Amino acid sequence: MASTTLGGSSLTFFRCYFLVIIVTFSSLRSTSSAKGFSLEEATVHDLQLAFQRNQLTSRQLVEFYLKQIQTQNQVLKGVLEVNPDALAQADRADQERKAKAPGSLSVLHGIPILLKDIIATKDKLNTTAGSYALLGSVVPRDAGVVTKLRKAGAIILRKATLSEWSNYRSNGSAPNGWSARGGQGKNPYTMGDPCASSSGSAISVTANLVAVSLGSETDGSILCPSEYNSLMGIKPTVGLTSRAGVIPISSRQDTVGPICRTVSDVASVLETIAGIDTNDQATIESSKYVPKGGYSQFLKEDGLRGKRLGIVRLFYNFGNDTFLHETFKLHLKTLRKKGAVLVDNLENNNIDEILSGTSESIALEFEFKLYLNAYLKDLVSSPVRSLADVIAFNKKHPKLEKLVEYGQDLLLQAQKTNGIGKTQSQALLNLTRLSQNGFEKLMIRNKLDAVVIPFSSFSPVLAIGGYPGVIVPSGYKESMPFGICFGGLKGSEPKLIEIAYSFEQATKIRKPPPPPELKVSSTGEVVCSSQKYSKWD
Repeated sequence: MASTTLGGSSLTFFRCYFLVIIVTFSSLRSTSSAKGFSLEEATVHDLQLAFQRNQLTSRQLVEFYLKQIQTQNQVLKGVLEVNPDALAQADRADQERKAKAPGSLSVLHGIPILLKDIIATKDKLNTTAGSYALLGSVVPRDAGVVTKLRKAGAIILRKATLSEWSNYRSNGSAPNGWSARGGQGKNPYTMGDPCASSSGSAISVTANLVAVSLGSETDGSILCPSEYNSLMGIKPTVGLTSRAGVIPISSRQDTVGPICRTVSDVASVLETIAGIDTNDQATIESSKYVPKGGYSQFLKEDGLRGKRLGIVRLFYNFGNDTFLHETFKLHLKTLRKKGAVLVDNLENNNIDEILSGTSESIALEFEFKLYLNAYLKDLVSSPVRSLADVIAFNKKHPKLEKLVEYGQDLLLQAQKTNGIGKTQSQALLNLTRLSQNGFEKLMIRNKLDAVVIPFSSFSPVLAIGGYPGVIVPSGYKESMPFGICFGGLKGSEPKLIEIAYSFEQATKIRKPPPPPELKVSSTGEVVCSSQKYSKWD
């Protein structure tokens, strides 16, 4: 969930120029190609083309990413654990590619993918939400999205670090990207805040530890880490992708989606994981939104032509920051130049109540307890079987879980709830009212295809209504990335992909993070010097 809403993130970041022993950057680059093909920043399309031209094998690709993890992860902390069967899966993919006719395999066949550590895999990988309380638990089956990935021939490479319990352990005391098992994840651009709970998924993609990844969002946890790590991320309509086998917060708001370096990769992953899963009833209703032919057909350079985009001016208040004023002024000009119709000076009704009200937090408290207890009960075996057990585990292992430093107040508050009473029912009614009388009315009254909002600050509006959003890099300030978000009504992913792809191709803003300086300290340890600065300085 978004640090801006429920995780208590600050707008202060720390840049750390780290010193680490392993290899020099030049030697790292020398191992980043196969038969002349560069693997750094390679897209899914690039990789598939290299497979077809016999420039690359899946084994070589997995070996490259494993080496990237070895050389960078001890500092970045984007990866929690590696699948010991990844090379065997790669070999199988290479064999299948030789045996099958060209064009008969899926776009993700033979492509390694990273999963946030709340997405269950029935293999040798753990699924723990970053907590030691679930280490060694056995899931009954693959998560629904994992089943679709395996069917497509994707390689489940590893699990990503995250904010423990998807940022639903303590209210603002634990840093974004921290978990007991994974440690502190770091933004490769700043060595600071990676944002929200899908942090490891974003860190790993932008640092070239993998090409594509899956994250999840309750409120901001795909959009925000994608923004902070200069990536493309799509938060799908709730129910468009299965949540079965995903450690939950709220079935009303939870959604699983891709975090990638390009909109085309986002589309490729989304079309692989979207659709019906009988273990998640919401996918049956939302399957009506899945287009025939997939999402890649909407990768159109002229995708902005004729689109009506709403400008909610409240979100364009940059104070005295001339740089941000001019940057987004230029972006709006680009949207117009590409043929979009901008409907300006709009207001989202009840926005203050959405951003500062208590209805969302009240609803999430009882939902988290309800759905987490159901998930834990369904496990084949587990050290914990309820939220109460998780709380007790943390109290029993305070050093392991850093209980004194970071607490567990959100877990304790959720445990106090007892189903749906008058207060909880009113909160749910309020959230429906806020969505229908706010965002839906705004979209319908103005005949909008999407709204366009700076940063990931619109995530609470999209979250409470189950609406989709996509974020695209839109600039850098003091080396800190920031993005632009396009949000729409349920099922509007095709339009959002058209818009995002057209903007991406018109601007091509994303650039990889600067390479780390790899040295050894006098004591043989990693040494960091930090420089505090504000995101908007």
